[in-house]
Amino acid sequence: QLQASGGGVVQVGGSLRLSCAASPNSYAIAWFRQVPGKDREGISCIHGYGRRTYYANSVKGRFTISRDNAKDTVTLQMNSLKPEDTATYYCAAPNTVACTVIGDEMPAEGMDYWGKGTQVTVSS
Repeated sequence: QLQASGGGVVQVGGSLRLSCAASPNSYAIAWFRQVPGKDREGISCIHGYGRRTYYANSVKGRFTISRDNAKDTVTLQMNSLKPEDTATYYCAAPNTVACTVIGDEMPAEGMDYWGKGTQVTVSS
């Protein structure tokens, strides 16, 4: 089961922390985001053992993913937020311990489980 939380409204340059309650916690956990009319964008992923991570170029240097397997939680710390970060954010998981990345992208088709989204709005 996956459950995302922590969305809200923040001003440009602000920060938000999203959490994903993930059970079982041995799988890789990924974050995607989607705006109406566009495909889901894979933005970050952390391997099941938490040692390898992936970031999309659009968030690299601003977002940090981490996991606490003792608490079955994966956190996405989002800093220096921009209006273009406004989207519905989803946590997802493949049926493996590794993140599925092809080239520079993490396709949504690689995920087997999805949680409900949480809205993030960055206001200018």
